Formats: sequence, structure tokens, C-alpha cells
Amino acid sequence: MWIRSLNALECTNVLEENRVGRLACCVDNRPYVVPIHYAHSDNHLYAFSLPGKKIEFMRANPFVSVLVEQHKDGAEWRSAIAEGRYEELPDRVGHKVERDHAWSVLSRHANWWEPGTLKPVDEPLPGRPSHVFFRISIDRVSGREAVQGK
Repeated sequence: MWIRSLNALECTNVLEENRVGRLACCVDNRPYVVPIHYAHSDNHLYAFSLPGKKIEFMRANPFVSVLVEQHKDGAEWRSAIAEGRYEELPDRVGHKVERDHAWSVLSRHANWWEPGTLKPVDEPLPGRPSHVFFRISIDRVSGREAVQGK
């Protein structure tokens, strides 16, 4: 087995070819990791969620990482980590272009809304939006790959 680092283009390909990643965020030295469904476009990861712990954490500390993994034949795999900044795309004047872009990128994939709308909670609190579109503006990527020896 050989392990090698991926270059930026290879990392971007891993992000582009997949739809599920593990979002890591942290508040008050308390890390939180949760799977998210996303779409990659223009150096951003776009996602959709109901309000909850991950949104609260990212609002408090917008610096996040997303790990995306690809498993291949046997023990071979690739992974990429995107480090970046959470940006909420509210349904308000001044954010229409970004929000429409998020909608268009996400809606290219079947049932894109389901993971973000399924939550074991009661109705949203009055005054809180029922759903949140957001993106992660990618600052840097890194990755590794494991391949069988030749």
C-alpha cells in the first residue's frame, strides 16, 4: 500500500465527484462533526439545512472543514479536506444572486432537499427561518490517496 498527497486539482475533483462530506465545526473548544449533503461549484460547497446545532455552531464560529472520502476497490481510497468559511445565504435583498446560484447548483441532483429537511425536531420557533441555504467558501484543500503497491 502506498500513500501519497493529492494536488489541488485532484482534491477539487474529489469534492466535485461526491455529494456527502463530514462537516467539522467548533465552538468554545467543543468540536462537532456531522455529515452533510453538498454541491461543489466555483470554489464553494453549497448546502441546505434546517436550523440546529451545526448552524448555531457555524454562526458562532464560521471557520469550518469538510472531509470527503472516496472508497475504491479493496483497500484503496482518496480523501480531500476543504477548509473554509461558512457564509449564510439568507432570503433577503442583497443575497438573491448567491441564493439563486445555490438553489441552481443543489437542484442539479435528485432529492437534494431531503437530507436538509429531515430533522427530529418540532416546528421551527417563530421568527426563525424554516430552512437555511449556506455555502462554504474554500480557502485551501488538501488530500491523500492510498493505492495498492505495484
